Amino acid sequence: MELKDHVAIITGAGRGIGRATALELARMGADIVIAELDGAGGERTAAEVKALGRQASVLPIDVTSRAELRTMVERTRAEFGRIDILVNNAGIYRAAVPLEITEEHWDAVMNVNAKAVFFASQAVLPTMIAQKAGTIISLASMAGKVGSRGNLPYNASKAAVISITKSLALAHAGDGIRVNCVCPGFVETDMWTAVSRDLGAMAGLSPEDFTRQRLAQVPLGRLERPEDVASVIGFLASSRAAYMTGQAINVTGGLVMF
Repeated sequence: MELKDHVAIITGAGRGIGRATALELARMGADIVIAELDGAGGERTAAEVKALGRQASVLPIDVTSRAELRTMVERTRAEFGRIDILVNNAGIYRAAVPLEITEEHWDAVMNVNAKAVFFASQAVLPTMIAQKAGTIISLASMAGKVGSRGNLPYNASKAAVISITKSLALAHAGDGIRVNCVCPGFVETDMWTAVSRDLGAMAGLSPEDFTRQRLAQVPLGRLERPEDVASVIGFLASSRAAYMTGQAINVTGGLVMF
């Protein structure tokens, strides 16, 4: 119960890594605010959090709207009185080779994956500054550290998350706020289903063959589970990581080691 009496906001917590993170932090004692456009998914996660004995609230938030992010903070403060942890998990993926990337494609990916990370963080910062404590953890990706033939906007957005993390960490260390990000690899989620389908098609492979090809590259010999990422986020949210800020932590099974 390392996070007893803590309140955590998790964006995109209706499924995948976000859901696994909500359950991990709840097991550690935190009450959870599920900021999720998918109402049904959010309610499912909330029910699982409550089954663990913690409070859960579902807020149907569009993370690309600054007004809705402000509402997220106001409603969380009204219900729980504080905000200790923000997990910027919401994200989207689209594949395209560079010459086929449109302005709409670029903006859609960057708005959700990078712009929303900054403005969600900005929205919670006044509360955390007043508390003289807080932790922000964002989902970057190993894609933010390597290149890609078919994912350029996604890779750029995740590199932006890493940069945002470092700048916020430096700007607010004196306020008692720690800011870190995690960089997953090939995670078994709905997003991986899209990745294997789209990038597999570009390579002339079925989703299954594409997945097998990628799996063969993983030194630890298996695809990543959402819980593998959630456990690292739980560590970063806890006092065990009290001397860590500005870090981009790889959770890749050895695919990326820098």
